[in-house]
Formats: sequence, C-alpha cells, structure tokens
Amino acid sequence: MSGNPNEITVAAVYTGQGLAPLVQEEFRRVFPGGRLINIIDDSLIHDVLQEQMVTPALQRRLFQYFLCAQDTGADIILSTCSSVGEVAEAAQPFFDIPILRIDQAMAEQAVQRFAKVGVLATLPSTLEPTMRLLERIAYEENRQVEVVAGLAEGAYQALVAGKPDEHDARIAEAGGALVPQVEALVLAQGSMARMQTTLEGATHLPVLSSPKLCFETLRDEWGADAHDL
Repeated sequence: MSGNPNEITVAAVYTGQGLAPLVQEEFRRVFPGGRLINIIDDSLIHDVLQEQMVTPALQRRLFQYFLCAQDTGADIILSTCSSVGEVAEAAQPFFDIPILRIDQAMAEQAVQRFAKVGVLATLPSTLEPTMRLLERIAYEENRQVEVVAGLAEGAYQALVAGKPDEHDARIAEAGGALVPQVEALVLAQGSMARMQTTLEGATHLPVLSSPKLCFETLRDEWGADAHDL
C-alpha cells in the first residue's frame, strides 16, 4: 500500500454504536485530511450475543456491508468489531480492496513485544476470537507467547444498563487479577480504549488498545512519513 494519507478513504463497518466516536477521533488525529465513512448496524452485535456465535446468516449480512463499503469507493474497509474479525478475514479473497481488522496491529505488536499477554474483554464473543488471533500470529511468527484470558463478567451488561462506573470497575478488577500472570494487557474491544490509561496506572503494565495502533500502522503502511500528526 502506498499513497497520500490526506487522500485516503476508509469505510468503517460497525456492529454497534459505541465505538464510532472513538474511531472518528483517532482517524482525524492520524489522517486529518482523510475521509472516514461509517456504516453502522447495531443489531449485529445483539444477534451475535443472542446466538452466542457468528451464524452463517450474520456472516452474509456482514459480507453485504463489506460490499456496500467497497461500493463507496473506499481505499480500505475497516472491520471494527473483534467478535467478527474472522469473518473479515474470510471475506478478503472476494474483494478488490483490503479489509482490515481493527485489532490486527494491536495483536501483532503484543506478540512481537511480550511473551505473556493478558486479553481483557467484556464479552466471550470478543475474548475468544482475539485470543485466537494472538495465538495464530505467534504461530506464524514462530514466537512462544502465552495468552491468558481475562473476562470482565457483567461489565458489558452494566454499560448497557447505563452504569459506566460499574463497567469500568469490573474491567479494572479483571485486569488486576491478570497482573501476576502476564507482562502486558490487550484490550479486546476497541470501545475499551478509554480504559487504557486507567489500567496502566492501576496495574503498572503496558496496555495495548486497537483504534490508535490500527490507524498509526495504516498510516505507516500507506506511505506517509512517520512523523507526529
């Protein structure tokens, strides 16, 4: 990939509402002259949770949104939900433009930098695909990486119920429980990125989140000078 970062167009596909503002903020920071198109269907994550899996019907719906994203004339399709990241990978051969997982760069950095990685999530549907991504990258790069699960049970439900303080407290508790076992923490959901600084202070561990790393890596690969934007 190469081109002018001020001319890049990214079409982001979301399965829920909550992540869009954060993605927009990070995109504007890294690509101030670029264009971000947002395609949101918040019924998708609801159905993933209800079915407790990404069913063939859900895969077809996501495929259709990726087609819509390509038809906008975008340079890149961004799959923003880690629960469906494997669907994005499976769809890639059918598209003429790259489909980028929002958590890809985060997972690559975690594998390259650490031998014991804790994965924090508020949903099992996100935890398991993120762990599989880390394990696959470690295998492909021939690195010995131990991946440890950290599920903040009840955090997602608290957030949906309008209890953000409880949501954050449950994530902090799950992160603290991983401290003796790992060298770093990975936030499986992009929407958890706002907890990065808090967790770093509480755990004294490096904490990686996906939106920032995703766009900074994309900037470098797209051909921009690696200066601070």
